[in-house]
Amino acid sequence: MDSLKKKEKIIHTKTTNSSNESIIDIGTEQNCINPSCFFCTMKEPDSMIRRAGLQNCFKEMPFRDSQALALVLSGLWNIAMTQPDDPEFPSLGVFHCMASLIQKGIDNRSWLLKDQNIYIPYYAAHIIGSYTMNKVKFAEKAVQSGVIPPLMDLLRGKISWVEQRVAVRALGHLASFEKTFDAVAMYEEDVVKSAMQLASNCLEVVSSKFVGVRDAKERLKYHSDLLTRGVGGLDTENTKAEEWACQLQRWSLNLLNCFACKERSLNLICRQDFLRDLCEMWGGLVMNNVSPAGVGLIRILCYSKHGRKSIAESKEVVRSLCNLSRSSDDWQYIGIDCLLLLLKDQDTRFKVIEVSALFLVDLVELRSLGNRSNVGEAIARVLLFDYRQSMLKLKNNEVQKVMQEIWDLKVERRKREKTMTEEMVEERRVLAGLIKQQGNHMFWLGNIEEASVKYTEALDLCPLRLRKERVALYSDRAQCRLLLGNPDAAISDLTRALCLSTPANSHSKSLWRRSQAFDIKRLAKESLMDCVMFLNRCIKTETAKGVKIPYHAARMISKQMEATWLFANLNSKTSSNQSSRAQELDGDSENYDKQKHDENYDREKRFYLHLVLTATFACNFSGLSTIGNEGAERKMERARSKKAVVARSMEGRWGSGLLRAEGEIL
Repeated sequence: MDSLKKKEKIIHTKTTNSSNESIIDIGTEQNCINPSCFFCTMKEPDSMIRRAGLQNCFKEMPFRDSQALALVLSGLWNIAMTQPDDPEFPSLGVFHCMASLIQKGIDNRSWLLKDQNIYIPYYAAHIIGSYTMNKVKFAEKAVQSGVIPPLMDLLRGKISWVEQRVAVRALGHLASFEKTFDAVAMYEEDVVKSAMQLASNCLEVVSSKFVGVRDAKERLKYHSDLLTRGVGGLDTENTKAEEWACQLQRWSLNLLNCFACKERSLNLICRQDFLRDLCEMWGGLVMNNVSPAGVGLIRILCYSKHGRKSIAESKEVVRSLCNLSRSSDDWQYIGIDCLLLLLKDQDTRFKVIEVSALFLVDLVELRSLGNRSNVGEAIARVLLFDYRQSMLKLKNNEVQKVMQEIWDLKVERRKREKTMTEEMVEERRVLAGLIKQQGNHMFWLGNIEEASVKYTEALDLCPLRLRKERVALYSDRAQCRLLLGNPDAAISDLTRALCLSTPANSHSKSLWRRSQAFDIKRLAKESLMDCVMFLNRCIKTETAKGVKIPYHAARMISKQMEATWLFANLNSKTSSNQSSRAQELDGDSENYDKQKHDENYDREKRFYLHLVLTATFACNFSGLSTIGNEGAERKMERARSKKAVVARSMEGRWGSGLLRAEGEIL
């Protein structure tokens, strides 16, 4: 028994980069008397004898009751992870062996709880998933070996969420190949329903079953061992559990993608409650660039008639796509794609145009996005398709105005400016610059509304081809609109500025200001992505040595990271339930709601104005190094005096209490 514990300790501290030889040495570091020992067989120099011995090992393994079986599976798992395309084990019966071991663990509870056998179903399913990841012939061999029924039992939750994670991964690989899809589709309804439930509920399960269990002694030990491989404490376990929860959700969505691509089970996948859940599935900041998560499945659904119809009927999903299309998220282009697919379909066009046009109007001058070119032109063509008839069908005056604006910008104004000479363009550039200076002067005098009017005049005068000048004008007008308490208009202007910048989404001031505006709208994810992009631009524009991060941006990052944490929504639900119970006990829910609303609104205003004013003067007078001591008394004094002018002009709008608290750090 001491020998087994010694082996377990070694194998659990092993990394996944170990070679086959080192694994074999671990398993045979002590004298072995078992003629069917897997590790001894692996050391056999004669390849024919070795292959025959391994085949025999795989046949006998499910029927042996060895204390070292978990160690063998751990070694196999390591080999499968590092060499998933090696045909040796798949050709010798490893799939049948793993399927039998999983089924044994499900059917025989007493065996599962004996010794270290609790680890075996996890390792077995992981081995199947690793070998079926790349090679279709391995996937076919796995299906022929009967791996699907035991994997389905794990997917249904017969053991725990840890085993569900590797089961949904393996089934996703099998469903991704044309030759093995039908074998998975034999359980279609069960697979789809289980995957949907996992995608929607896995975060709550992981939180309640593991992360939310504060006492390490009350956590399942084998879960902790598998998560950390014996290295690290409670924080490491929580970090890894968060990563696994995200993977469980993503792999569940990947399995659903396999059915959605073939337009299978759309009646289940397109349920309104699940579509709303998809909008919240993004995987967190770390995983965001790895997979499009929920919005990726939404785009696949948009390629089918049934999918478009269901999505168009959900205002929440359409608005979520609109917010994504105006963000600096890695998957911004997916949001745009989805909206264009909905607008091109005449059956869904007028169900979504009254919402989507208000967002897409800000993107019509976007030249390129990643490897996609002429994005804005494509958006304008779709929105202006059959323009005259569309205008007759639209009943919303605001949408009609937006459509007219797009027509004037992309057709009428472009036609007028096409005949302008270089001298006329230069004359207008100078004139627009002078009006902009007047707007700047008005702004620093505290006449925010007049400044906004001046920036609008300059924009109307400035030729479309002067993109750089228009970036600054849109950004400055947005700053006025922020201070005037109109974050929606500010987001619109800032998105236009970022579309005009080269490359797209690269204008630092606009990124920071839009992050603030998104924060006011409580769009935490969008605010976070803009703030991250802003910091990225700060670092790129500074020298590599002595880069300082603006403290106001660091505060914003901290706030939005907390709001977008993977388990944040679960905490919000818990807090909401506690608040509801408190209201019932007090018997005065109306006053309670009003008080909480006033407190939240006042705090939001204080936090917002502090950031706006701090960032404004930090950017104008001390560059980006706002953490360090500038050591320029004259600059700071001038900044404070101008800040006081703006503050006095805003006092009537936001309330004197807000401005008195401007310097307060919440």
